Amino acid sequence: MEVLNEFTIPFVGLKDGKHDFSFTIDSTFFKHFEYIDFDQASIEAKLVLDKKPTFLELSFNVKGIIVLPCDISTELFDFHLDAQYTLLVKFGQVQETISDEIIILSEGTYQINVAQYLYEMIILAVPQKRVHPGIEDGTLQSEILDKLRALEPREENLNGEKDPRWNKLKDLL
Repeated sequence: MEVLNEFTIPFVGLKDGKHDFSFTIDSTFFKHFEYIDFDQASIEAKLVLDKKPTFLELSFNVKGIIVLPCDISTELFDFHLDAQYTLLVKFGQVQETISDEIIILSEGTYQINVAQYLYEMIILAVPQKRVHPGIEDGTLQSEILDKLRALEPREENLNGEKDPRWNKLKDLL
């Protein structure tokens, strides 16, 4: 739990106005959340806390590199992460989440831990389909790609006929 202590911000002693915070996020951060899709990360997170008399506005900005496995070739590649997120923190009777952008904390709360919000922001910024840039521009050489290219159906392999699997679909009409 001490990994997340650095992400706790005591806002009660702060004056009204903007306050800057900076965090360095690496693989130990994601291990705490038991996230195993990637294990190498070098991310710099900036937070601007704008304290108002009745609420807080948290503006997150994260930039960095995450090493991801490609979904097609399984080769590792560097994904350049750049994301922004704004969160409003209001104070009320019940501690709850109204929406993704607004949360309510109880009146006596004096600090907020932003680790969960940073985690969710980073995970949502990573694309669902992870394709190595070398596949898109044709520069990646891999045994897996060679095998996939050899197994894909080609016109010359079908003796000039179209793929016979499409004929079955015509039968449905």
